[in-house]
Amino acid sequence: MPQSNDPTAAARKRDHIELAFRSQVESGTLDNRFFYEPVLAAHPEKGSLKKFLFLGKTMTAPVWVSSMTGGTEHANTINHNLARACKEFGMGMGLGSCRPLLYSNDSLADFNVRPLIGDDLPLFANLGIAQLEELIDKGELYRVQDLLSKLQADGLIIHINPLQEWLQPEGDRFKRPPLETIQRVLEKTEAPVIVKEVGQGMGYESLKALMQLPLAAIDFAANGGTNFSRLEMLRGDAQKAATYEPLAYVGHSAEEMVILANQLLLELGNAAQCRQFIISGGVQHFLDGYYLINKIQAPAIYGQASAFLRHARGSYEALQEYVAAQVEGLELANAFLKIKPV
Repeated sequence: MPQSNDPTAAARKRDHIELAFRSQVESGTLDNRFFYEPVLAAHPEKGSLKKFLFLGKTMTAPVWVSSMTGGTEHANTINHNLARACKEFGMGMGLGSCRPLLYSNDSLADFNVRPLIGDDLPLFANLGIAQLEELIDKGELYRVQDLLSKLQADGLIIHINPLQEWLQPEGDRFKRPPLETIQRVLEKTEAPVIVKEVGQGMGYESLKALMQLPLAAIDFAANGGTNFSRLEMLRGDAQKAATYEPLAYVGHSAEEMVILANQLLLELGNAAQCRQFIISGGVQHFLDGYYLINKIQAPAIYGQASAFLRHARGSYEALQEYVAAQVEGLELANAFLKIKPV
């Protein structure tokens, strides 16, 4: 546009001069994960993300709202805002721990978000491995299907949290290896099952064992995001927290787990029954997510928890604005960024 026809030109040029030095980026801070290709595509149109199949349903944004809250005073607002965002932007959702609903419907309204997210997007309930172990011992595993039915959920997320339970003042103790409990649930439950950690990820052997099970997906919940072991240290006994503090730094990053998953897909071949992944843990923004889901050699989406939580506790408009910006970022990444080979 000629400057004479642009009334904002003079002010814009002044801004450019004043901000030029402040906007310089040091070479050491460059994001070296991508080739930036500015000449190969036009600006993406809004809504340009291609729909894809994941967990048996069609999604638009490759984003998963990771399980984060259940049974708190803010759960109703948070869950309902998140479900609305999933519907609007085509994302999937995992509920926080649904333990309160196993024996009572008192808090059902906090979790009842299927009417908001709709039938066409994935919605999964969530129980801890300790609760499932207890249900098995009591012969009450039928309660899992009852839970899924009352929530109209597509399946169950099983969260594995041995360190969190050990550090939690009121924590449970596992009687059996979680793998045995997961196998029993798969034998007795027809619904799809996702297995996740709670903020420290998992290593080669655990990932290998899980990938050989007929799981719907594995959620990394890697170290780098909300670490529930560390969270329990902060709310528990100070002396115990000081003793076990080093455990908070044990675990695996999302990128390391992507590398492990790629390695295992090659090693296991047809023995790898689980070939869908939710990459979560330390995913701060759309660039992290875009990089990781393109680096893994399997169908994958990326999950976020705390970033959504920060924006979901108030008005829906605040969350809507945040998600819209992330989706727009993914559209730009698709247009102009290519992943660098290792």
